[in-house]
Amino acid sequence: MGCLSRHQLCLGGNRGLPFLRKFKHKEIEAATNGFSAILEAGPGGRAAYRARFADGLVATVRRAGGDGDQDREAFYRELQLLARLNHRHIVRLHGYSDGHSRFLVFDQMENRSLKECLHDPLRTPLNWRTRLQVAIDVAAALEYLYYFCDPPVFHVSVNSSNVMMDANFVAKLSDISVIGYDPKRTVESNAASFEDEIQQRRRDLVFQYGVLILELVTGQSPGGEGELVQWVQEPGFACTMYKMVDADLGNIYDSKELRNLVIIARLCTRPGNDAMVSIPLILRYLQGKVANLGCESENICE
Repeated sequence: MGCLSRHQLCLGGNRGLPFLRKFKHKEIEAATNGFSAILEAGPGGRAAYRARFADGLVATVRRAGGDGDQDREAFYRELQLLARLNHRHIVRLHGYSDGHSRFLVFDQMENRSLKECLHDPLRTPLNWRTRLQVAIDVAAALEYLYYFCDPPVFHVSVNSSNVMMDANFVAKLSDISVIGYDPKRTVESNAASFEDEIQQRRRDLVFQYGVLILELVTGQSPGGEGELVQWVQEPGFACTMYKMVDADLGNIYDSKELRNLVIIARLCTRPGNDAMVSIPLILRYLQGKVANLGCESENICE
């Protein structure tokens, strides 16, 4: 499904990048109006810029970390992996620049981030149908990254800042990184530890996904104290569920779908998170392909 197989990881230099366009530094500079069209500052100096190239391509340019020669091989290795991500709900990498500064060129997301769509008071609020579809879109992208890609070396933090919205409000995951990967780990004695790491990453993303669902439903930022998670884990949370719905929805939502989403968030964010749910199961449930999430023990699952 577009992912790089293990035996291809040995490629060096700039080989193995047939799907990417290589941009000159002067093209990047001109397209970003001298790096003045800043979209976001970004951590570690990894700023993102709005870019319009001479051939009409409108894109987002993000500065890549590591400009030294010692990082060159790692940079190309990451490009080889990111270039082969091919999914409707992942922001596509168009190209790169590897001069004295390194840049990645991605699809432009016209409606910016989900965070802005939910919390900017000047934006038209997202309706219920769009929010439900965002939950489905993100689950589909996560299933692809964490269950279908081989080797499973991709990582993304699931939050509203990393969920981007295109012109039609189709959600796409962004800011995907590549973790360190040693092919020998899958065949030697530490293969078990590598598998444990994969399972832990899957558990972490289930929790993060649950928090994202709560943000979609309530329109509230998660906050550092985890107030939303505390609420959904309370024994009587069902009694206050409808009071927590984002007022911007104006009571225009499907009650059954609301209940289903809140149940998913509750299961995903359980303490300890020895997940009785997985991203593939959640996706099938939201798509109507399975009848339940094994949540018969939940009082509101009737």
